[in-house]
Amino acid sequence: MITAVRAGLLLAGLWLGWYGITLLLEFNTRDLMSVALWFGGGILLHDAVFAPLSAAIGLGARRLLPAGWWAPAACGAVCTVALTLIAAPVVGRRNAMPDNATVLDRNYSAGLMIALITVWALVVVVALGRRWASPAQR
Repeated sequence: MITAVRAGLLLAGLWLGWYGITLLLEFNTRDLMSVALWFGGGILLHDAVFAPLSAAIGLGARRLLPAGWWAPAACGAVCTVALTLIAAPVVGRRNAMPDNATVLDRNYSAGLMIALITVWALVVVVALGRRWASPAQR
């Protein structure tokens, strides 16, 4: 059964890869160069900036936080980065399209802050819950 699922996933992945490549081949040269630049730039930005920064922050947090806080804080950090990257294009662009009131019709900065406060409140709840849990429940 597992082998059949793996074979199906492999075939689906190959088909989706082929489909994506055929869509890319329809682009003109200028658009292909833009895609390559953004793709390569994203990889370089991750490897040269985000990964070392994340490692440094993680090592620093392990020295500052008690061991019971490491996992919840790591989860909170991952959620913070993901939420911030998702919200980055729209934060601060309230009413950017005055001719269409339905575009960017809410306060995304406030929404991001509420989401981040919720994430870090849950980090505190989980970390304190782990601290107060009996050793058998940990």
